[in-house]
Amino acid sequence: MTYDVEKIRSDFPILSEKVHGKRLAFLDTGASAQKPSVVTDTIASLYNKTYANIHRGVYKFSQHSTDAYEAVREKVRGLLNAKFSHECIFVRGATEGINLVAQSYGRAFLNEGDEVILTTLEHHSNIVPWQMLRDEKNIVIKVVPITDDGQVDMDAYKKLLSPRTKFVSIIHVSNAIGTIVPVKEMTALAHEVGAKVLIDGCQAVPHMAVDVQDLDADFYVFSGHKIYGPTGIGVVYGKEELLNAMPPWQGGGDMIASVTFEETIYNELPHKFEAGTPDIAGGIGLGAAIDYVLDIGFDEIEAYEEELLAYATKELTSINSLRIIGTAKEKAGIISFVLEGIHPHDLGTILDQEGVAIRTGHHCTQPIMDRYEVHGTSRASLGIYNTKQDIDQLVAGIRKAQSIFG
Repeated sequence: MTYDVEKIRSDFPILSEKVHGKRLAFLDTGASAQKPSVVTDTIASLYNKTYANIHRGVYKFSQHSTDAYEAVREKVRGLLNAKFSHECIFVRGATEGINLVAQSYGRAFLNEGDEVILTTLEHHSNIVPWQMLRDEKNIVIKVVPITDDGQVDMDAYKKLLSPRTKFVSIIHVSNAIGTIVPVKEMTALAHEVGAKVLIDGCQAVPHMAVDVQDLDADFYVFSGHKIYGPTGIGVVYGKEELLNAMPPWQGGGDMIASVTFEETIYNELPHKFEAGTPDIAGGIGLGAAIDYVLDIGFDEIEAYEEELLAYATKELTSINSLRIIGTAKEKAGIISFVLEGIHPHDLGTILDQEGVAIRTGHHCTQPIMDRYEVHGTSRASLGIYNTKQDIDQLVAGIRKAQSIFG
Protein backbone atom coordinates (compact mmCIF):
# COMPACT_ATOMS: atom_id res chain seq x y z
CA MET A 1 0.00 0.00 0.00
CA THR A 2 1.30 3.46 -0.92
CA TYR A 3 1.30 5.92 1.97
CA ASP A 4 -0.77 8.88 0.76
CA VAL A 5 0.20 11.65 3.12
CA GLU A 6 -1.69 14.31 1.16
CA LYS A 7 -4.89 12.29 1.50
CA ILE A 8 -4.25 11.95 5.21
CA ARG A 9 -3.58 15.69 5.53
CA SER A 10 -6.89 16.43 3.84
CA ASP A 11 -8.63 14.58 6.69
CA PHE A 12 -7.31 17.17 9.19
CA PRO A 13 -8.99 20.54 8.50
CA ILE A 14 -6.77 22.42 10.94
CA LEU A 15 -3.73 21.78 8.77
CA SER A 16 -5.12 24.13 6.12
CA GLU A 17 -5.22 27.01 8.61
CA LYS A 18 -2.69 29.83 8.27
CA VAL A 19 -0.52 30.98 11.18
CA HIS A 20 0.64 34.60 10.93
CA GLY A 21 -0.14 34.30 7.23
CA LYS A 22 2.16 31.31 6.84
CA ARG A 23 1.52 27.66 6.04
CA LEU A 24 1.11 25.66 9.26
CA ALA A 25 3.86 23.14 9.97
CA PHE A 26 2.50 21.39 13.04
CA LEU A 27 5.36 19.60 14.78
CA ASP A 28 3.94 19.17 18.28
CA THR A 29 2.01 15.92 17.93
CA GLY A 30 3.93 14.52 20.91
CA ALA A 31 2.07 16.97 23.15
CA SER A 32 -1.32 16.37 21.56
CA ALA A 33 -2.20 15.15 18.09
CA GLN A 34 -4.56 16.96 15.76
CA LYS A 35 -7.93 15.33 15.07
CA PRO A 36 -9.24 14.01 11.76
CA SER A 37 -12.73 15.03 10.68
CA VAL A 38 -14.07 11.55 11.37
CA VAL A 39 -13.34 12.06 15.08
CA THR A 40 -14.86 15.52 15.37
CA ASP A 41 -17.81 14.51 13.17
CA THR A 42 -18.45 11.44 15.33
CA ILE A 43 -18.50 13.55 18.48
CA ALA A 44 -20.75 16.19 16.92
CA SER A 45 -23.15 13.53 15.62
CA LEU A 46 -23.47 11.99 19.06
CA TYR A 47 -24.28 15.29 20.72
CA ASN A 48 -26.57 16.45 17.91
CA LYS A 49 -28.51 13.26 17.24
CA THR A 50 -28.33 10.47 19.83
CA TYR A 51 -26.74 11.68 23.07
CA ALA A 52 -27.87 10.26 26.41
CA ASN A 53 -26.24 8.96 29.57
CA ILE A 54 -25.07 5.36 29.44
CA HIS A 55 -25.64 2.19 31.46
CA ARG A 56 -28.82 3.61 32.97
CA GLY A 57 -31.65 4.15 30.53
CA VAL A 58 -33.93 1.68 28.76
CA TYR A 59 -34.88 4.22 26.11
CA LYS A 60 -33.42 4.25 22.61
CA PHE A 61 -30.86 7.06 22.92
CA SER A 62 -29.43 5.67 26.14
CA GLN A 63 -29.13 2.21 24.69
CA HIS A 64 -27.55 3.59 21.52
CA SER A 65 -24.98 5.61 23.49
CA THR A 66 -24.25 2.65 25.75
CA ASP A 67 -23.72 0.29 22.83
CA ALA A 68 -21.49 2.80 21.01
CA TYR A 69 -19.41 3.48 24.12
CA GLU A 70 -18.95 -0.17 25.06
CA ALA A 71 -18.06 -1.06 21.47
CA VAL A 72 -15.00 1.13 21.88
CA ARG A 73 -13.78 -1.08 24.70
CA GLU A 74 -13.56 -3.95 22.21
CA LYS A 75 -11.69 -1.66 19.79
CA VAL A 76 -9.20 -0.87 22.54
CA ARG A 77 -8.83 -4.57 23.28
CA GLY A 78 -8.00 -5.16 19.63
CA LEU A 79 -5.61 -2.20 19.48
CA LEU A 80 -3.60 -3.57 22.40
CA ASN A 81 -4.30 -7.25 21.74
CA ALA A 82 -5.58 -7.64 25.29
CA LYS A 83 -7.10 -10.99 26.14
CA PHE A 84 -10.43 -9.57 27.37
CA SER A 85 -12.20 -6.27 26.78
CA HIS A 86 -13.01 -5.99 30.50
CA GLU A 87 -9.25 -5.69 31.12
CA CYS A 88 -9.47 -2.23 29.49
CA ILE A 89 -10.49 0.50 31.95
CA PHE A 90 -11.51 3.95 30.73
CA VAL A 91 -9.92 6.88 32.56
CA ARG A 92 -9.29 10.55 31.76
CA GLY A 93 -5.78 9.89 30.46
CA ALA A 94 -2.50 8.16 31.17
CA THR A 95 -1.82 10.39 34.17
CA GLU A 96 -5.01 9.26 35.85
CA GLY A 97 -4.26 5.70 34.79
CA ILE A 98 -0.85 5.67 36.49
CA ASN A 99 -2.36 7.26 39.59
CA LEU A 100 -5.07 4.58 39.60
CA VAL A 101 -2.49 1.80 39.59
CA ALA A 102 -0.25 3.49 42.16
CA GLN A 103 -3.12 4.24 44.52
CA SER A 104 -5.06 1.01 44.09
CA TYR A 105 -2.43 -1.67 43.46
CA GLY A 106 0.31 0.22 45.29
CA ARG A 107 -1.65 0.89 48.45
CA ALA A 108 -2.94 -2.67 48.60
CA PHE A 109 0.20 -4.62 47.75
CA LEU A 110 3.31 -2.50 48.38
CA ASN A 111 4.73 -2.26 51.87
CA GLU A 112 7.44 -0.38 53.70
CA GLY A 113 10.86 -1.14 52.22
CA ASP A 114 9.50 -2.52 48.94
CA GLU A 115 11.30 -1.12 45.92
CA VAL A 116 9.81 0.49 42.82
CA ILE A 117 12.08 0.96 39.82
CA LEU A 118 11.71 3.87 37.38
CA THR A 119 14.05 5.15 34.66
CA THR A 120 15.57 8.56 34.07
CA LEU A 121 13.37 8.78 30.94
CA GLU A 122 10.08 8.97 32.84
CA HIS A 123 7.48 11.68 32.40
CA HIS A 124 6.58 13.46 35.62
CA SER A 125 3.26 11.56 35.53
CA ASN A 126 5.22 8.37 36.08
CA ILE A 127 7.35 9.83 38.87
CA VAL A 128 5.10 11.91 41.11
CA PRO A 129 2.43 9.22 41.83
CA TRP A 130 5.16 6.87 43.08
CA GLN A 131 6.69 9.61 45.21
CA MET A 132 3.28 10.25 46.75
CA LEU A 133 3.00 6.55 47.52
CA ARG A 134 6.55 6.54 48.90
CA ASP A 135 5.69 9.35 51.29
CA GLU A 136 2.60 7.47 52.44
CA LYS A 137 3.95 3.91 52.67
CA ASN A 138 7.73 4.32 52.95
CA ILE A 139 8.49 2.38 49.79
CA VAL A 140 11.86 2.92 48.10
CA ILE A 141 12.24 4.35 44.59
CA LYS A 142 15.24 3.29 42.52
CA VAL A 143 16.09 4.98 39.20
CA VAL A 144 17.79 3.37 36.20
CA PRO A 145 20.27 5.77 34.55
CA ILE A 146 20.51 6.36 30.81
CA THR A 147 23.55 6.38 28.55
CA ASP A 148 24.85 9.47 26.77
CA ASP A 149 22.83 8.64 23.67
CA GLY A 150 19.62 8.30 25.69
CA GLN A 151 19.25 4.55 26.02
CA VAL A 152 18.33 2.76 29.24
CA ASP A 153 21.46 1.39 30.90
CA MET A 154 20.43 -2.25 30.94
CA ASP A 155 23.42 -3.37 33.01
CA ALA A 156 22.46 -0.89 35.70
CA TYR A 157 18.84 -2.05 35.51
CA LYS A 158 19.82 -5.66 36.04
CA LYS A 159 21.87 -4.68 39.09
CA LEU A 160 18.94 -2.78 40.61
CA LEU A 161 16.59 -5.76 40.32
CA SER A 162 16.37 -7.85 43.48
CA PRO A 163 13.84 -9.75 45.60
CA ARG A 164 13.00 -6.36 47.14
CA THR A 165 11.81 -5.10 43.73
CA LYS A 166 8.03 -5.30 43.77
CA PHE A 167 7.11 -2.94 40.93
CA VAL A 168 8.69 -1.53 37.76
CA SER A 169 7.04 1.44 36.05
CA ILE A 170 8.61 2.42 32.74
CA ILE A 171 7.93 4.49 29.67
CA HIS A 172 7.65 2.73 26.29
CA VAL A 173 8.83 5.68 24.19
CA SER A 174 10.40 8.81 25.67
CA ASN A 175 8.24 11.85 25.04
CA ALA A 176 11.28 14.11 25.42
CA ILE A 177 13.96 12.44 23.28
CA GLY A 178 12.15 9.68 21.39
CA THR A 179 14.05 6.65 22.73
CA ILE A 180 12.21 3.36 22.24
CA VAL A 181 12.73 1.47 25.48
CA PRO A 182 13.25 -2.34 25.42
CA VAL A 183 10.14 -2.84 27.54
CA LYS A 184 9.66 -6.50 26.64
CA GLU A 185 13.11 -7.43 27.89
CA MET A 186 12.75 -5.22 30.96
CA THR A 187 9.38 -6.75 31.79
CA ALA A 188 10.73 -10.29 31.52
CA LEU A 189 13.63 -9.43 33.83
CA ALA A 190 11.26 -7.83 36.34
CA HIS A 191 9.03 -10.87 36.34
CA GLU A 192 12.04 -13.07 37.14
CA VAL A 193 12.29 -11.38 40.55
CA GLY A 194 8.52 -11.40 41.06
CA ALA A 195 7.85 -7.73 40.29
CA LYS A 196 4.83 -6.36 38.46
CA VAL A 197 5.28 -3.96 35.54
CA LEU A 198 3.42 -0.89 34.30
CA ILE A 199 4.26 0.53 30.86
CA ASP A 200 3.43 4.12 29.94
CA GLY A 201 2.50 3.79 26.27
CA CYS A 202 1.43 7.35 25.46
CA GLN A 203 4.11 7.89 22.82
CA ALA A 204 4.11 4.31 21.57
CA VAL A 205 0.46 3.69 20.74
CA PRO A 206 0.27 6.39 18.00
CA HIS A 207 3.43 5.17 16.25
CA MET A 208 3.61 1.39 16.44
CA ALA A 209 1.61 -1.79 16.97
CA VAL A 210 1.39 -2.70 20.66
CA ASP A 211 0.71 -6.23 21.89
CA VAL A 212 0.32 -6.34 25.66
CA GLN A 213 0.19 -10.12 25.68
CA ASP A 214 3.47 -10.36 23.79
CA LEU A 215 5.01 -7.75 26.11
CA ASP A 216 3.50 -9.63 29.08
CA ALA A 217 2.69 -6.23 30.60
CA ASP A 218 0.83 -6.30 33.88
CA PHE A 219 -0.47 -2.79 33.24
CA TYR A 220 -0.34 -0.56 30.14
CA VAL A 221 -1.67 2.99 29.93
CA PHE A 222 -2.21 5.52 27.15
CA SER A 223 -4.07 8.75 26.41
CA GLY A 224 -6.61 9.14 23.62
CA HIS A 225 -5.46 12.61 22.55
CA LYS A 226 -2.04 11.27 21.56
CA ILE A 227 -3.57 8.83 19.04
CA TYR A 228 -5.62 11.48 17.20
CA GLY A 229 -8.59 11.15 19.56
CA PRO A 230 -10.17 13.61 22.01
CA THR A 231 -8.72 14.88 25.26
CA GLY A 232 -10.19 13.66 28.53
CA ILE A 233 -10.18 9.95 27.66
CA GLY A 234 -7.53 7.31 28.22
CA VAL A 235 -7.09 3.65 29.01
CA VAL A 236 -5.59 1.45 31.68
CA TYR A 237 -5.04 -2.12 30.58
CA GLY A 238 -4.51 -4.53 33.44
CA LYS A 239 -4.32 -8.29 33.67
CA GLU A 240 -7.67 -9.64 34.81
CA GLU A 241 -6.38 -11.34 37.95
CA LEU A 242 -4.63 -8.17 39.10
CA LEU A 243 -7.62 -5.92 38.48
CA ASN A 244 -9.88 -8.35 40.32
CA ALA A 245 -7.54 -8.32 43.31
CA MET A 246 -7.26 -4.52 43.45
CA PRO A 247 -9.67 -2.36 45.48
CA PRO A 248 -11.64 0.39 43.72
CA TRP A 249 -9.89 3.73 43.52
CA GLN A 250 -12.91 6.02 43.44
CA GLY A 251 -16.43 5.53 44.75
CA GLY A 252 -19.73 6.51 43.17
CA GLY A 253 -22.17 5.48 40.51
CA ASP A 254 -21.55 2.61 38.10
CA MET A 255 -18.77 1.04 40.17
CA ILE A 256 -21.32 -0.53 42.52
CA ALA A 257 -23.49 -3.62 42.38
CA SER A 258 -25.57 -2.54 45.38
CA VAL A 259 -25.40 0.07 48.13
CA THR A 260 -26.89 0.28 51.60
CA PHE A 261 -25.75 2.48 54.47
CA GLU A 262 -24.23 -0.62 56.01
CA GLU A 263 -22.16 -1.83 53.06
CA THR A 264 -21.43 -1.55 49.35
CA ILE A 265 -20.91 -4.46 46.99
CA TYR A 266 -18.65 -3.44 44.14
CA ASN A 267 -19.37 -4.02 40.47
CA GLU A 268 -17.46 -6.46 38.27
CA LEU A 269 -14.76 -5.48 35.82
CA PRO A 270 -14.37 -3.10 34.14
CA HIS A 271 -16.98 -1.01 35.94
CA LYS A 272 -15.36 -1.41 39.37
CA PHE A 273 -12.84 1.23 38.34
CA GLU A 274 -15.17 3.57 36.44
CA ALA A 275 -17.02 5.67 38.99
CA GLY A 276 -19.46 8.31 37.78
CA THR A 277 -20.60 9.45 34.37
CA PRO A 278 -17.67 9.01 31.98
CA ASP A 279 -16.59 11.10 29.01
CA ILE A 280 -19.09 9.40 26.72
CA ALA A 281 -18.34 11.49 23.66
CA GLY A 282 -14.63 11.24 24.32
CA GLY A 283 -14.82 7.46 24.46
CA ILE A 284 -16.79 7.23 21.25
CA GLY A 285 -14.43 9.73 19.61
CA LEU A 286 -11.50 7.55 20.69
CA GLY A 287 -13.15 4.64 18.92
CA ALA A 288 -13.30 6.66 15.70
CA ALA A 289 -9.62 7.59 16.08
CA ILE A 290 -8.61 3.96 16.59
CA ASP A 291 -10.54 2.95 13.48
CA TYR A 292 -8.84 5.73 11.54
CA VAL A 293 -5.31 4.76 12.55
CA LEU A 294 -5.89 1.05 12.03
CA ASP A 295 -7.30 1.76 8.57
CA ILE A 296 -3.99 3.39 7.63
CA GLY A 297 -2.07 0.51 9.22
CA PHE A 298 0.84 0.50 11.64
CA ASP A 299 3.23 -1.10 9.16
CA GLU A 300 2.67 1.87 6.86
CA ILE A 301 2.79 4.42 9.69
CA GLU A 302 6.04 3.03 11.10
CA ALA A 303 7.75 2.93 7.71
CA TYR A 304 6.67 6.45 6.78
CA GLU A 305 7.56 8.01 10.11
CA GLU A 306 10.92 6.24 10.20
CA GLU A 307 11.78 7.74 6.81
CA LEU A 308 10.61 11.18 7.92
CA LEU A 309 12.57 10.97 11.17
CA ALA A 310 15.73 10.08 9.24
CA TYR A 311 15.21 13.07 6.95
CA ALA A 312 14.58 15.43 9.86
CA THR A 313 17.63 14.14 11.72
CA LYS A 314 19.85 14.64 8.66
CA GLU A 315 18.56 18.15 7.99
CA LEU A 316 18.81 19.30 11.61
CA THR A 317 22.27 17.81 12.02
CA SER A 318 23.45 19.96 9.11
CA ILE A 319 22.72 23.16 11.06
CA ASN A 320 25.76 24.73 12.73
CA SER A 321 25.64 24.99 16.53
CA LEU A 322 22.64 22.65 16.79
CA ARG A 323 22.95 19.62 19.07
CA ILE A 324 20.38 16.83 19.13
CA ILE A 325 19.64 15.56 22.63
CA GLY A 326 19.04 11.82 22.58
CA THR A 327 20.52 9.84 19.70
CA ALA A 328 19.51 6.29 20.56
CA LYS A 329 19.53 3.87 17.66
CA GLU A 330 15.89 2.95 18.23
CA LYS A 331 13.77 6.11 18.20
CA ALA A 332 10.22 7.16 17.42
CA GLY A 333 9.35 10.43 15.70
CA ILE A 334 10.65 12.86 18.31
CA ILE A 335 13.72 15.09 18.02
CA SER A 336 14.88 17.32 20.87
CA PHE A 337 17.68 19.78 20.31
CA VAL A 338 19.45 22.79 21.69
CA LEU A 339 20.80 25.70 19.66
CA GLU A 340 23.88 27.53 20.83
CA GLY A 341 23.13 31.11 21.86
CA ILE A 342 19.35 30.88 21.45
CA HIS A 343 17.01 29.99 24.30
CA PRO A 344 14.40 27.37 23.34
CA HIS A 345 11.55 29.73 24.21
CA ASP A 346 13.00 32.44 21.96
CA LEU A 347 13.38 29.92 19.14
CA GLY A 348 9.81 28.71 19.62
CA THR A 349 8.53 32.29 19.39
CA ILE A 350 10.41 32.98 16.17
CA LEU A 351 9.31 29.68 14.64
CA ASP A 352 5.70 30.50 15.47
CA GLN A 353 6.00 33.63 13.35
CA GLU A 354 7.11 31.33 10.52
CA GLY A 355 4.07 29.05 10.95
CA VAL A 356 6.04 26.31 12.70
CA ALA A 357 4.63 24.82 15.91
CA ILE A 358 7.11 23.03 18.16
CA ARG A 359 7.29 22.47 21.92
CA THR A 360 9.94 24.14 24.08
CA GLY A 361 10.89 23.62 27.72
CA HIS A 362 11.48 20.56 29.86
CA HIS A 363 8.55 18.54 28.44
CA CYS A 364 7.54 17.34 31.92
CA THR A 365 10.83 15.44 32.08
CA GLN A 366 13.08 17.54 34.27
CA PRO A 367 15.30 14.56 35.24
CA ILE A 368 16.22 14.12 31.56
CA MET A 369 17.12 17.79 31.29
CA ASP A 370 19.27 17.46 34.42
CA ARG A 371 20.97 14.38 32.92
CA TYR A 372 22.05 16.41 29.88
CA GLU A 373 22.70 19.55 31.90
CA VAL A 374 20.25 21.71 29.97
CA HIS A 375 17.34 23.76 31.24
CA GLY A 376 15.15 22.73 28.33
CA THR A 377 15.11 21.81 24.68
CA SER A 378 13.25 22.54 21.50
CA ARG A 379 11.26 19.48 20.44
CA ALA A 380 9.84 18.61 17.05
CA SER A 381 7.49 15.64 17.19
CA LEU A 382 6.09 13.93 14.13
CA GLY A 383 2.68 12.52 13.27
CA ILE A 384 1.02 10.70 10.42
CA TYR A 385 0.29 13.97 8.61
CA ASN A 386 3.77 15.52 8.62
CA THR A 387 5.82 15.94 5.46
CA LYS A 388 9.35 16.81 4.40
CA GLN A 389 8.00 20.27 3.65
CA ASP A 390 7.24 20.66 7.36
CA ILE A 391 10.83 19.74 8.14
CA ASP A 392 12.16 22.15 5.52
CA GLN A 393 9.99 24.90 7.03
CA LEU A 394 11.41 24.11 10.48
CA VAL A 395 14.99 24.22 9.23
CA ALA A 396 14.41 27.52 7.41
CA GLY A 397 12.89 28.98 10.58
CA ILE A 398 15.89 27.89 12.64
CA ARG A 399 18.29 29.48 10.17
CA LYS A 400 16.27 32.69 10.32
CA ALA A 401 16.50 32.66 14.10
CA GLN A 402 20.27 32.24 13.86
CA SER A 403 20.47 35.24 11.54
CA ILE A 404 18.44 37.33 13.99
CA PHE A 405 20.62 36.38 16.96
CA GLY A 406 23.79 36.77 14.92
